[in-house]
Amino acid sequence: MIFKGVIMIGKTYDEIQVGEKVEFSKTISESDVYLYAGLAGDFNPAHVNESYARNTYFKTRIAHGMLIAGLISAVIGTRLPGPGTIYVKQTLNFLAPVHIGDTITASVEVVEKLAKKKVRLTTLCANQDGKIVLDGEALVSPPRPPRG
Repeated sequence: MIFKGVIMIGKTYDEIQVGEKVEFSKTISESDVYLYAGLAGDFNPAHVNESYARNTYFKTRIAHGMLIAGLISAVIGTRLPGPGTIYVKQTLNFLAPVHIGDTITASVEVVEKLAKKKVRLTTLCANQDGKIVLDGEALVSPPRPPRG
C-alpha cells in the first residue's frame, strides 16, 4: 500500500497480480447479528428470535447472509486491492448457514485483469470446519496511483 500524507491507498491496477489471494477471519457474535439487524432494518425472526428459529429448518438462529457477504467487502476495501477500491459488481451464492459463534474466513483471489483497469476476483467465505458458506465473484476498480 502507498501512504500519501495520511491517506492510505491500496494496490493499483499495475501492482495487482493474477493469483494474489488475501483472507480475513472473524468470529460472528450475537452482537454482530443484532447490530446488523439494526443497521439494515432486517429483523427477520430467523436471525433475532431463538424461539421462532427453533421451529425452522436450521433449528437455531442464523446470521444474515449479507452480514457474511460484508466480510468480503472488508477484504476488498482494506486488503486487496485495498483502500480506494471501488466495488462495481458482486455475485453471491449462499450455500450454508452461519451460526452465532462460527468463525468465518473471507477470501478474495485475483483471477483476471480486464480492460479499463477493472479486476475480476473470486470471493468466498468458509467456516471454521472449512465448509464454504458463500461464494461468488466480484468486479472492482482498484485505486488510481497517486499524482505528484
